[in-house]
Amino acid sequence: MPTRVTDEPLGLSCVFSDGSRAEFDLAGLPNPRLARDLAVGLVELIHPHGSADSAGTVDAYARALRAMVRALAEQGFIGGAGELRRGQLAQFWMAGPRRLEALTRALVEGFARSGGTLGDGVLELAAGRHFNLQPFRRPLPPYLEVEWQRLITACSQVVDESYAVHLRALAATEQGGDPRESGWTWENFCWLLARLGPVSTPVFARAIGVTHSVFHNRRPPAFYDALRAVFPHLDVVIAYRLLFGVYSGIVPDGIADLGVDDIEWAGDSTVLLSYVKRRTAAESLNLPRPAVRLLEQWLSHSSLLRGLVAPADRDRLWLGLSYVGKPFLIREIDRVGVQRWVGRHGLLGADGRPLKIHRARIRTTHHAMREKKTWTGNARATIDPNHTPAVEGDHYLSVTTAGQQHAVETVIEDAQHDLLRRAHPPAVITEEDAAALVDGYPQLVAAMNLDDHAIAELVGGARDVFTAACGDQLAGLHGPVGKPCPARPWVCLLCPLAVFAPRHAVNLLRLKAFFSRQWQQMPAAHFMAVFGPYAARIDQILGRFDPAELTTAASRVTDTDDEIPLRPEERTA
Repeated sequence: MPTRVTDEPLGLSCVFSDGSRAEFDLAGLPNPRLARDLAVGLVELIHPHGSADSAGTVDAYARALRAMVRALAEQGFIGGAGELRRGQLAQFWMAGPRRLEALTRALVEGFARSGGTLGDGVLELAAGRHFNLQPFRRPLPPYLEVEWQRLITACSQVVDESYAVHLRALAATEQGGDPRESGWTWENFCWLLARLGPVSTPVFARAIGVTHSVFHNRRPPAFYDALRAVFPHLDVVIAYRLLFGVYSGIVPDGIADLGVDDIEWAGDSTVLLSYVKRRTAAESLNLPRPAVRLLEQWLSHSSLLRGLVAPADRDRLWLGLSYVGKPFLIREIDRVGVQRWVGRHGLLGADGRPLKIHRARIRTTHHAMREKKTWTGNARATIDPNHTPAVEGDHYLSVTTAGQQHAVETVIEDAQHDLLRRAHPPAVITEEDAAALVDGYPQLVAAMNLDDHAIAELVGGARDVFTAACGDQLAGLHGPVGKPCPARPWVCLLCPLAVFAPRHAVNLLRLKAFFSRQWQQMPAAHFMAVFGPYAARIDQILGRFDPAELTTAASRVTDTDDEIPLRPEERTA
């Protein structure tokens, strides 16, 4: 193993990716048990398990380890990492300094990753919000458009070329034969690999009837080409993951931890993806179409390998092999591996140097590019619930002219007015006469400037639309002023110009049945984003009507789309 813990004396022996070596002495500390446990955690942070890949970085962790052991020993602690308690660690980390807290939190998390057992709540505390926050840093700006396009092009090229070769390899697995009888060809190697699975070179050599030394000396290029074609390897997995981040905008840690069970298909072209954001909790996203197509392709690309690995590994979404010729699955893709991928594919930034990939910056650029194209809406007030709207405006939105500033303020004002309109209770009259409307909703009558003639039309049915009577269809609340309102039938439920009377009960029940059909065929989060507020409001409205009237109206509802004026894409059958 490149990095290991030595016991006599206690220390670390490291070998880094460039071949350099380093030794770190951890002997002589007042609590050897804790020092060794934290050293085991440090191993998980060092290449090839983690991103620490230089003597200087490991030395910083080692100094933090010594400081933590000494500080806790001064408080009388003599146990191992498994005996640490939340209060004890909270006191140590609150004392700071900031860098010591960050490094020692990573050591505790590394100990847990290595299989060590921690006390109740200790891992959650270590992985949670820091007590000594980092100073304000300028947020990473979105990638320049030329860099963004180069990244997409490089990833797409790797993904498309590797998948095309994989499809040829799948065809070869049906046409090839045993290499011992039919020769050492690419097709025959594909045929055998599809049956053996990801095995080491010595095992494959025995399968074709030769020794490993003979096979190693000949090093048939067709074998290594076939191995890359049949099973996805690290280079291809990195390209898929980067491109998936470009298309979806999901946080990097959410992408890394995805499993096959997190994918919820809702039809042939709609996917609801559930993921865990480390700083918050479980979240979900209705994937854009390019991300859905890429996900379908990846599942096809990895399906052969998925069927040949151990059952415990099959649920991992990003399943691939770390090395060509070795049966090791990818466990983690760190930033060092990503930057090596950039170098292999000659991906350059606008300055002519290798493009530095920040996977969080990919998310920032995704949102920035999305806002430049068209308004897509968002079910939440902010992209990240940990951010205030002001912070997200500073990070993701740039306003360079007075006209742009005015446009942004107009959008904000419209949104605020919309929230106020939705807060108004529905105007429901149980008796279809003018007096009921005037007495029950004097503010509504005053706000719409209704005269006696208009009130009579409103109550008498002359101004009826599908689900309500409209105070003014030309008001321009949901469309151009002076033009008939283009709103969909359910929009009336939250419109301040709508008045609901007993004669509308039948259509309201038809609309409620439509919501029920949509609920059955849409993912829950998607339904709540599209129809949730209207479904809640319709129950408030129907609750004001006489139950006997609702029972009579229900007998006229057939629960079909033909009862409602729907567009083709809105139909449920």
